[in-house]
Amino acid sequence: MLESLTAVLSRIEEIKSHFRSGRVGGMVTIAPHASTASGDGATSIQPFFPDYLIKPVREQAKGMVESVSAYDDLIYAAAKKYDIEPALLKAVIQAESSFNPNAVSAAGAQGLMQLMPSTAAALGVSDPFDPAQNIDGGARYLKQQLERFGDTALALAAYNAGPASVIKYNGIPPYRQTQDYVNKVLSFMNSYSSR
Repeated sequence: MLESLTAVLSRIEEIKSHFRSGRVGGMVTIAPHASTASGDGATSIQPFFPDYLIKPVREQAKGMVESVSAYDDLIYAAAKKYDIEPALLKAVIQAESSFNPNAVSAAGAQGLMQLMPSTAAALGVSDPFDPAQNIDGGARYLKQQLERFGDTALALAAYNAGPASVIKYNGIPPYRQTQDYVNKVLSFMNSYSSR
């Protein structure tokens, strides 16, 4: 198996050296993001997306991975305590605060899981900016919604718009923000589940 891996790595290096030299045998199709150098016939392939677009996304992704790692122990402990999928908790935190423990929304929601002060107080969270308290309180509140509605999407809608709105509309409320929120969290959850 090691020989196969070595052969593959060797072939990759060979292919990369062809591109570095700018001389690739055979016909080359010039895409809108490529240019042909004049004179010696070498083809220069430019990246499809300029670095000024790629760099911020790369930095954001790096920050996301680091942030997730920083709270994994708390997330897994709360997930086990309240019998919730860790991927769901991570997805809610990603959607709510992008893993910023000091986040405060325009409506006044606080911390990683964006607990409203009244909700935090009802859950016994004395410091919503403390990651351990916030994740535990948010997980407990999410578990209450899961038990109340018996459906992940409805529980997320209740987490976002309040359980009264879900009851009033007998489903996900017709609020664009809540509908987008539910879709975003479910998408993040699928992403975290597949890792």
